[in-house]
Amino acid sequence: MAPYEALYGRPCRTSICWNEVGERKLLGPELVQQTSDNVKIIRDNLKTTRDRKKCYADKRRRELEFEVELSHISDAFHVVMLRKYVPDPTHVLPEQPVQLRENLSYEEEPVEILDRKEHVLRNKTIPLVKVRTGTDQ
Repeated sequence: MAPYEALYGRPCRTSICWNEVGERKLLGPELVQQTSDNVKIIRDNLKTTRDRKKCYADKRRRELEFEVELSHISDAFHVVMLRKYVPDPTHVLPEQPVQLRENLSYEEEPVEILDRKEHVLRNKTIPLVKVRTGTDQ
């Protein structure tokens, strides 16, 4: 016995073929006509349901209003607003020699520990250290 039949006590009928058990079987054009009629009924029921749901949704729907923000600011960049750069010796960073390897990589050396903290997970604690290296300024 099928699960549907065991649960509801009657055999499952598809929405295409609504014949009761023991009714005569339809063949050829009769089956096509009945199937077309059943599909039309299903479409009408779906349209009725969709219209009802739309009516409920439209009653609760409200128009959204958005406030205009930053409308007076233009996203264009004007060259006229640029100023001439005044040289300042403090802006120049000292050159630091870097020893490159054959594969163009280098090794950074820690200079100072800036901060320490521990990240606590459920089962373990991970120590985190913020380090200033020789190439950082």
